[in-house]
Amino acid sequence: MPLAPILMSPAYRCGSATPWGGEGLRMMFGRDIPDTNTGESLEISAIPGLESRDPEGRKLTDLIEAYGERLTGPGFAHPFPLLLKLIDAKDRLSVQVHPDDAYAARVEGKQGKTEAWHILFAAPGAELVYGVQPGTEKDALRQASQAGAAVEPLLRKIKVRAGQTFFIPAGTVHAIGAGIILYEIQQSSDVTYRFYDWDRKDAQGNRRELHIDKAIDVVDLAYQGCAVREVPFGPGRFRLLNEKYFCLDRLCAYNNVMPADPRRFSFFTALRECHISWTGGEMTVPAGCSVLLPADGYDLQIKAPNALLAYPAC
Repeated sequence: MPLAPILMSPAYRCGSATPWGGEGLRMMFGRDIPDTNTGESLEISAIPGLESRDPEGRKLTDLIEAYGERLTGPGFAHPFPLLLKLIDAKDRLSVQVHPDDAYAARVEGKQGKTEAWHILFAAPGAELVYGVQPGTEKDALRQASQAGAAVEPLLRKIKVRAGQTFFIPAGTVHAIGAGIILYEIQQSSDVTYRFYDWDRKDAQGNRRELHIDKAIDVVDLAYQGCAVREVPFGPGRFRLLNEKYFCLDRLCAYNNVMPADPRRFSFFTALRECHISWTGGEMTVPAGCSVLLPADGYDLQIKAPNALLAYPAC
C-alpha cells in the first residue's frame, strides 16, 4: 500500500539561539511559538536535536528508519538531503557564509550548505546582504571583518519584496535583513561561518562567536546573484529553481492531480490554506504548514491557491 502524505510539526530555534527572531510566525500564520525571539521553524528537519515530527509524535529520523527509501526515494535516506525552514528576522542576522560539500566533509564531517530563499513578507525598505562589492579581495575582507563595522562598506545589499526568490550557493556572503519573513530550502546542514554580527551583544555583554578564518577559506567573492525569474511548468505551476541539490516550484491557483514520483520525496508548503486528497484519505493544510510527500505515495488531488513545492534534484 502506498504511503500517505504526512503533515509535519516543526522544531523551533528561539531565545538566545536566535536573538534576531520575533513573533512574525505567530502574526502571519497563527503559530503557537515558544517565545518572542523565535527565529526559525524547522518545518521538515532531520537535524539531530531539531527533528520535525509526524502527527503521532515520531521524529522524521524515526520515519526514515521505519520506511527507508519508500519514504525518501532511492539514495536519499542516508543522509537525508534537505531541510525546510521558515525564518522570521525581526532584526538582521549575522553576515555569514556556508561551505561546499568538500570543505564541510573534510573540516566538519558534515554536508555543505547551498540554500534558497523565497520572501514571504518584507517591510518597506527591507534588504538582504547578497554577496560582496565587486573587486573585493580576500585580504581586505579578512581585515575588515576582524575590525568589525569596517566590513559593512564591502557588503552588497539589495532591496527585496514579498514573492521574490533568491539562490544562495555555498560560498556566498549573505545575511537576512530586519523585517523579513522567508521560506528557506537548503541542504540538510547546520554548518555556518560568521564574518560579522553587527557588534551585537547579549544581556551579559557577550558577542557571538565569529569564524573568520574558515569563512575566508570558503568564500566566493565573484558571485553576484539576482532575484530568480520563474517560468511556467504546467497548469498552475511555475519553476523557480532547478539546481544541483534541489528544485523549487510555486503553485498558484493549482487544482490538478499530482502523480507520485517514485524517484524522490517532496515538501509541500501551504502559503494559503490548501486541500490534498487521495484514495481513501484527505487533509486540509493550514497556511504556513508543511507536508512530506513520500516517494512511494499516492497520486494526489491538490487544490492550492498558493503553495511551494521543493524536492531533491535527480
